[in-house]
Amino acid sequence: MEQTLLLIKPSAIQRGLIGEVITRIEKKGLKLTGMKMMNLDDAIINEHYAHLVQKPFFPIIKNSMQATPVIACCIEGIEAVQVVRALTGSTNGRNALPGTIRGDFSVSVLENIVHTSDSIENAKIEVKRFFCDNEIFSYKSANFDFTYSPDEI
Repeated sequence: MEQTLLLIKPSAIQRGLIGEVITRIEKKGLKLTGMKMMNLDDAIINEHYAHLVQKPFFPIIKNSMQATPVIACCIEGIEAVQVVRALTGSTNGRNALPGTIRGDFSVSVLENIVHTSDSIENAKIEVKRFFCDNEIFSYKSANFDFTYSPDEI
């Protein structure tokens, strides 16, 4: 099973969308294997957004991500990175398709409800950035046999 990171951003927390985001992940059949609320300090923001630190808009990103705590989630499933990206939609909420999390709840590039890992490689790095090994839990969901067919496992 593949794991990926989902961050529920301050824009979702302020707007009361935490349950909606988690519900969509679970209804799709993905499994939540780690979850915690945390304040992002400068060090983790600088590391997570290292590719943007030199950009003139970086302070806006930093302020946004520190407006409230975030909720870090480790999501597991077959092709979890791709599935979560499809569920969340385009980064720019104005361009995200209706039916996606961003398409239904965002009209912004920055205040776009969630962050999701963009590749399997980055998912591994990002999950480790936000979770210690003992904060990720392995278990078989009671729905597992009705989520995937035996030839997919």
